[in-house]
Amino acid sequence: MKTKNKIDRDIILKDYAEKKIYWRKRNWYYHESITNQLKFFIPEGSSIIEIGCGMGDTLSSLNPNPGVGIDKNKFLLEKGKEKYPGIRFILSEIEGTNPLEELINQKFDYIILSDLIGTLEDIQSVFEKMRFISHQRTKIIVTYYNYFWNPILKLGEFLNLKLKEGEKNWLYIDEIKNLLSLSDFQVVKSSSLMLIPKRIPLLSNFFNRYIAKLPLIRRLCVTGFVVANYRPPDLNISEEFEKEFTTTVLVPCRNEEGHIESILQRIPEIGKHTEIIFVEGESSDDTYKKIEELLIENPAKDIKLFKQTGKEKGDAVRKGFENAKGEILMILDADMTVAPEELPKFYSALKNGKGEFINGTRLVYQMDDKAMRPLNKLGNIFFSKMFSWLLDQRITDTLCGTKVLFKEDYEKIIKNRDYFGDFDPFGDFDLLFGASKLCLKIVEIPIRYGDRMYGTTNINRFRDGLLLFKMCLFAMRKIKFV
Repeated sequence: MKTKNKIDRDIILKDYAEKKIYWRKRNWYYHESITNQLKFFIPEGSSIIEIGCGMGDTLSSLNPNPGVGIDKNKFLLEKGKEKYPGIRFILSEIEGTNPLEELINQKFDYIILSDLIGTLEDIQSVFEKMRFISHQRTKIIVTYYNYFWNPILKLGEFLNLKLKEGEKNWLYIDEIKNLLSLSDFQVVKSSSLMLIPKRIPLLSNFFNRYIAKLPLIRRLCVTGFVVANYRPPDLNISEEFEKEFTTTVLVPCRNEEGHIESILQRIPEIGKHTEIIFVEGESSDDTYKKIEELLIENPAKDIKLFKQTGKEKGDAVRKGFENAKGEILMILDADMTVAPEELPKFYSALKNGKGEFINGTRLVYQMDDKAMRPLNKLGNIFFSKMFSWLLDQRITDTLCGTKVLFKEDYEKIIKNRDYFGDFDPFGDFDLLFGASKLCLKIVEIPIRYGDRMYGTTNINRFRDGLLLFKMCLFAMRKIKFV
């Protein structure tokens, strides 16, 4: 009897596998769109596991190192092993008793559950199992069908336009976010894909690339996705969160002679060790000479000085970070409008996993009367709304100079510069765009923005406002409408 049941089950599984392969080829446009979105987020060479991987087509296209696929259909996995010998395939039922027992002590950078949660009996328990293959920086990416497409997809099955998959769980985005939160995953961003899941020449690409990204309309898309970070509960906090890090405080400076001594006196010791890097460029006063003098006068401090070879702050940031030794990188503007004593807040937020990219915001607390002119403030508010939409994360102040991230993430941003190009003279957007593409959790810390005590501002509000507008257009092309 058991043999007959096994034969019957094998017949069902084999039939499903053949249909799955057939329909994936037939609906290639839909699957290619999902894959392209994953490629946008996930750097090549990341360690990736896909739950419900099928033959591994999506997983293989991401060029993982290593790549592991789990599926309960042995016939799909057999095809996958033939097609993609570099992928490790595991036959396992993810809702079984010990579905991940072959992966003891193995952790992954990315976990993918693509169009899977609709078929699960207990979504929360599956999310909870993902904790065992997650390290502190693991990201889980979940794609799912939009609830409102249920009748259309059912009609598609009836008309033999898609694979018949039976009844599904139909969840709203807030329900998925809640289940992830209950399972110790912190949502980074969420959005939607595809108004038209079939390829119609000219029409599909235009609607899916542009119209589908617009507010309100994106709620009508066929597929949504959520990206979340693993966040261990406080009672079982990992040793990684207890670790102290070395830090580099980068101070780009031009015509800031009167601030240098105060900066050195007021930067606190942060983490295990604090390195201070000055990058000076094109000063008409004695900024460089002043730093040289203070470097000699403060032998106990780890201070480095570099002469900027290019122009603008962005070049100074790249020069400084290129020579930084710290595990955590910080930017402190030399105009002292942000107090150096604020930096430990940023360190603590990054170290304790509150975020992966910590951005200062000057638009919460009341400012000194002369700190920011009204027109500048209005411009910042406008652009913050724009960039919150463009990056799918809340950004209230794009140009606050205080930004903090891990060096390992900065190195990933460097690798993505081929995608963005050398477009940002400020340095702020090079970092923000790079962080967004990597799906880093951006968290803002309110700071008090004070008056400049020495010299005059290097900001030209009209010139820089026009440049910010151009960057909005750039972000639309390179991040939003892709």
